[in-house]
Amino acid sequence: MNQNTPLWTPSAERIAQAPMTDFMARASAASGRAITDYRALHAWSVEEREAFWSLIWEYCGVVGERGGRILTDGDKMPGASFFPDASLNFAENLLRKSGPGDALVFRGEDKVERRMSWNELRALVSRLQQFLRSHGVKAGDRVAGMMPNMPETIAAMLAATSLGAIWSSCSPDFGEQGVLDRFGQIEPVVFVAPDGYWYNGKRIEVGEKVAAVVAQLPSLRAVLVVDYLGEAQKVAGAIGIASSLEDAIGDIPEAPLEFTRLPFSHPLYILFSSGTTGIPKCIVHSAGGALLQHLKEHQLHAGIREGDRVFYFTTCGWMMWNWLVTGLASGATLLLYDGSPFHPDGNVIFDYAQAEKMTYFGTSAKFIDAVRKAGLEPIRTHDLSSVRVISSTGSPLAPEGFRYVYDGIKNDVHLASISGGTDIAACFVIGVPIQPVWIGEIQGPALGMAVDVWDDDGRPIRGEKGELVCTRAFPSMPIRFWNDPDGEKYHSAYFERFENVWCHGDFAEWTEHGGIVIHGRSDATLNPGGVRIGTAEIYNQVEQMDEIVEAICIGQTWDDDVRVVLFVRLAEGVELDADLEKRIKAKIRTGASPRHVPAKIVAVADIPRTKSGKITELAVRDVVHGRAVKNKEALANPEALDLFKDVPALQD
Repeated sequence: MNQNTPLWTPSAERIAQAPMTDFMARASAASGRAITDYRALHAWSVEEREAFWSLIWEYCGVVGERGGRILTDGDKMPGASFFPDASLNFAENLLRKSGPGDALVFRGEDKVERRMSWNELRALVSRLQQFLRSHGVKAGDRVAGMMPNMPETIAAMLAATSLGAIWSSCSPDFGEQGVLDRFGQIEPVVFVAPDGYWYNGKRIEVGEKVAAVVAQLPSLRAVLVVDYLGEAQKVAGAIGIASSLEDAIGDIPEAPLEFTRLPFSHPLYILFSSGTTGIPKCIVHSAGGALLQHLKEHQLHAGIREGDRVFYFTTCGWMMWNWLVTGLASGATLLLYDGSPFHPDGNVIFDYAQAEKMTYFGTSAKFIDAVRKAGLEPIRTHDLSSVRVISSTGSPLAPEGFRYVYDGIKNDVHLASISGGTDIAACFVIGVPIQPVWIGEIQGPALGMAVDVWDDDGRPIRGEKGELVCTRAFPSMPIRFWNDPDGEKYHSAYFERFENVWCHGDFAEWTEHGGIVIHGRSDATLNPGGVRIGTAEIYNQVEQMDEIVEAICIGQTWDDDVRVVLFVRLAEGVELDADLEKRIKAKIRTGASPRHVPAKIVAVADIPRTKSGKITELAVRDVVHGRAVKNKEALANPEALDLFKDVPALQD
């Protein structure tokens, strides 16, 4: 961080051509200020939120009626209301374009390659819209998808949201209980699922899981099974209310699309927390908030223009899928990929980038680290001349990762490390295309986001670690949590630490360049490979096993990442041998997902808990990392902490 030379500096030509530069000139004219650099632009965006977000609406060409008021109760968090008089439809904004050009390009790990034009996408959405309407789907109903990242998933989301229904999704590698923990709470009326998927060269059928999930969702009126493995009709035939997508819409003629315009704050998505302390929280996001934030981030921070070819490696259970699909609203072609990014080898995504002339390459810090350690050098083996931006998120990108991007992938590229979360369906800190990239740093706070770093007493700090906070309301704050009528869970999640200030749960630090370093989560969420997962989802599986009395799970910082460590207290007479360890991992893999499987499993004689009986993950994590444990007096058995000190199995 004390490097005197940036890794990359945008050329004068790049800066001149950047949409952010054009927007800065518009902001100067609108404000009467001389806004000549990013710091000044950001300061204006948080000081004059009404003017800023109004200009974003205009600049990004939002389709809808804006209305008179821009912001009411702007000093309340939660409670602020953006564009309270507006009406819009999310799907209408994403489907504003038509024509024969590519809207979606899809590559599956099984080597399937498909293209869908704008006209073809609109036609599929039309047929799905008519199908949903025939089953009584209306504004506010929930439509859920357990789907791969494929074109039909996007079309189903667009059809649902065109009617004002609320879309929610997860990936098909979730176990049955993981799916039900999410969708069981929101009571969907339509469920969309595949017949299977491919991962790491393996064909994985999910028909039995789909049937089991459907049997436990009594709210369903219809089930659509999408063909990926060639088994859709067979899977649908075993489920009473199911039909294959082909059978369901094959005879429906294309008709003009109809879009139900609704208030700015109308629910669009339900995303799910990691489930650290129980079943996942259901976070409800608004159509207007998600649309406006994503347009701002895509067009200004990512520099995405009409005709760009945008990729993000993501599953449908991660908010980056929701972020990616909004790229359609900017007229970009979306490059979709489903499967392992390392099958058959680590070049598959670079092959895709070269073949499709990718302009925006979105991935995770873990992917960058993995291809670095594999010794790959795409800078020598691939033509990546079309790539303008490489974006990294999911976990902090290590300095070695920054260097590798420029040494091993492409030397003239905007490396945009970004960080935000499911909670806001957007970014707090982000890439800035008109500023230099410094090693190890996220370039700055996102426009319109009053980001700061505070100490434990709520005082702004510089040059040291503290809590990442946002001190003013922004459009993509959740509307509410589902099944949280008095807002208690919502308030507790973000505003309990500092009243009327969003506390995000990240350890962060300002840099001398005005950038941000994220040092990891400040709560107990696990983050292996940049994928947020919850300990409760692991406990739900292992504690079903007779051999295990109790378990506690933490994330251990290891090798520039976080690895999942599971401690188990075993039943009397049971030993943690290779067979039991294998069965524990299999149970977690099938019941939760492969991402939940721990890297290390360690047997312990006792697990520390509070006087009220709650296990203390944060205390165990501190002991494992050699940090002092606060509030030992709150523990019923503080002596148990000694069992987690200097554990030999965690030293390699």
